[in-house]
Amino acid sequence: MGEYIIKLPDVGEGVAEAELVEWNVKIGDLVREDTVLAAVMTDKATVEIPSPVDGEIIWLGGEIGQVLAIGSPLVRLKIEGEGHVADAAPAKPVKAEAPTTAVNQKVQAPKAAEDKPKPVSAPAARKGPAAPSTFSANAPRGEGEKPLASPAVRLRAKEAGVDLRQVGGTGPAGRITHEDLEAYFARGSQKPGAAALAPDNSVKEIKVVGLRRKIAEKMAIAKSHIPHITYVEEIDVTSMEELRATLNSNKRPDQPKLTILPFLMRAMVRAIADQPQLNALYDDEANVIHQHGGVHIGIAAQTPNGLVVPVVKHAEARTIWDCAAEVNLLAEAAKTGTATREQLSGSTITITSLGSMGGVVTTPVINYPEVAIIGVNKIMTRPIWDGTNFIPRKMMNLSSSFDHRVIDGWDAAVFIQRIKTLLETPALIFVDA
Repeated sequence: MGEYIIKLPDVGEGVAEAELVEWNVKIGDLVREDTVLAAVMTDKATVEIPSPVDGEIIWLGGEIGQVLAIGSPLVRLKIEGEGHVADAAPAKPVKAEAPTTAVNQKVQAPKAAEDKPKPVSAPAARKGPAAPSTFSANAPRGEGEKPLASPAVRLRAKEAGVDLRQVGGTGPAGRITHEDLEAYFARGSQKPGAAALAPDNSVKEIKVVGLRRKIAEKMAIAKSHIPHITYVEEIDVTSMEELRATLNSNKRPDQPKLTILPFLMRAMVRAIADQPQLNALYDDEANVIHQHGGVHIGIAAQTPNGLVVPVVKHAEARTIWDCAAEVNLLAEAAKTGTATREQLSGSTITITSLGSMGGVVTTPVINYPEVAIIGVNKIMTRPIWDGTNFIPRKMMNLSSSFDHRVIDGWDAAVFIQRIKTLLETPALIFVDA
């Protein structure tokens, strides 16, 4: 028997370290070649590290949330054969182009052909009792939402005939772990709600790591650096909704379905033409405002991996149909985790919307270092007095925040009032200035 060391491979050009965000194994586990051992996260990608050999885990090289240097020992395995310790070969460089929200990429840890161990005779089963895990037989996932799990967990569930959508995940961002599967197996045929009601005094500690930590850091920077002013305006979108329905009913098969976002994007482009200072990034360390000519609109989107902001580049050069097509493309990429770093960077102003759950009023946090964010609230039919009668109108609030260091309240109000005019009389959006 011998030992085999797996080192943290080079997960991207210029990357010197990575954060350990998930362990998929524990000491004593028997693993086979290509079993995913861990996931690490850099500024460029979330990367899964597979085992290049069969063996037994005898040592793990860090805790969740710990930052490890490239090339540092990650896992020690006991294997059949001479082992591979003192002269362990460095990992092969692997370029990681996907963003932090992209689908996890596999990085093949190094193999030494001359030292390749013989297969482990025992199956790749997990040893010892499963750790306690909180789960739900009916995991709260939206329609069509893909459960997060490593390839090893997915294979195990498939072989056992388990639908992962029914398994609760206790890992980062709701990721399903081997312990969650074991807890699901242990639950057996017990029906939800069968247990008697009892007080639950448990306290679960969830370490803030990976994408959630990066989101937290960016939000903290935005709130600590930017003095926000939030301006709320009520908009009558009845005419816009009628026009949208007409355009959708007469669109060509190759054209995308229009939502409210393309109308808002085109209205923002028209309003920014009058007030270009809203389309800017503020470097508060150098005290320089970078005012952009191109309108690159970020669309804040909630995904299974967390909050991301895909960017529609050069909205000023796009028609309303082009905007709709690009939003659909970016939304799908963000949802499936395949958005590129280019698609998730470069915004100059952002839209945030919770769709039908948009609430009446929100106080959106500016996407630092931008100076403005436009918040879309839900559309509601309300009785509006027209001077003679109350008539039903479709009303929507825009709750928008501005960096008060560089945007005065008056300018913020003028900007939103211009958008209000364009949305309430949507034909103006299509009229050349």
